[in-house]
Amino acid sequence: MTTPRIIPIFLPHLGCRERCLFCNQKTAVKEVPSPQSVREFIEASLHHFSSHAEERKRQVAFYGGSFTAMSQRVQVSYLNEVQPFIAAGKINSIRLSTRPDALSEETLVMLKEYGVKTVEVGVQSMMDEVLLLSKRGHTAEDSASAILRLKRRGYEVGVHLMIGLPGDTCSKFLQSLDQIIGLKPDFVRIHPTLVLKGASLEALWKSGKYSPLTMDETMYWLKKGILRLERAFLPVARIGLQSTNELEEHLLAGPFHPALHQLVDSAIFFDMAEILLQKHPDGLKPVFFCNPKDLSNLQGQKNGNILRLKSCFKLSDIFVFSSKEVNRGTLVLHTKAGEVSMDRRLLKISELN
Repeated sequence: MTTPRIIPIFLPHLGCRERCLFCNQKTAVKEVPSPQSVREFIEASLHHFSSHAEERKRQVAFYGGSFTAMSQRVQVSYLNEVQPFIAAGKINSIRLSTRPDALSEETLVMLKEYGVKTVEVGVQSMMDEVLLLSKRGHTAEDSASAILRLKRRGYEVGVHLMIGLPGDTCSKFLQSLDQIIGLKPDFVRIHPTLVLKGASLEALWKSGKYSPLTMDETMYWLKKGILRLERAFLPVARIGLQSTNELEEHLLAGPFHPALHQLVDSAIFFDMAEILLQKHPDGLKPVFFCNPKDLSNLQGQKNGNILRLKSCFKLSDIFVFSSKEVNRGTLVLHTKAGEVSMDRRLLKISELN
């Protein structure tokens, strides 16, 4: 399925009933756009898209805050600005993000009438103790109910999860994932918890009552999580927050990287290569094959995976080739006895570093 072109409109904190412990969305956007400015932004975005030869569906996305927790009058004032573009066929649908406890049946009916197709639900965790410590103001049952009701109404459902919240553990994160997989949303986003200036979490961090995940811990949690999601064929839309100047200015602590998803994929390929070399030692110059789209993940940033493997196994060289005949996510090692391969979805959790 082709991903639509997104026209993002950020409404930081609008509709938020709670100020979550970790949140300071104003690091991403300094001003809240008025409903009147939305139409101008959409027109400018469509003009930019017209210069691209590729034709894809187009979707206006209201991100940030809790869209459906705003008054219905305010929701409609924003949704109305998109209607002329939908009527003209220039915009195909709308997506929005919101809280799981702000999706009444009345709201679900209203959103359909205005062309909303995709609803992203800020679940964060399916552990009630984690939600309570994070001051989310909703329960895991609220999240499960929202996802199921959205699916019954025919919406495309996205789920936002976080790792490293107060009270969170890798085990709790994986339990949350298992529950989400059972609810069968259409995609997932996962964000490591960051300490931002102005967020309530800043005071806990400064007092020593909260410690964010290290990057190594983040990699370990995410590798386990991503493999579970892949085995369930549940797509991961994004890992980690998008890099902005405002975010980097307000970041105090936590495992931030602008290409976190790629780091995780690369770490998984390192584990696969390491396992193959351990099980099939065969000379000083092993030869690997992978799909062309996996080549950078196998090599690692600045060829880091290859250099590390050479050092670990005392190899004089490692040869890496790409082949379209190799499936995505599969790594092939050529040995004197023949080819051996590994599919990342079959990688055992216990084998992860």
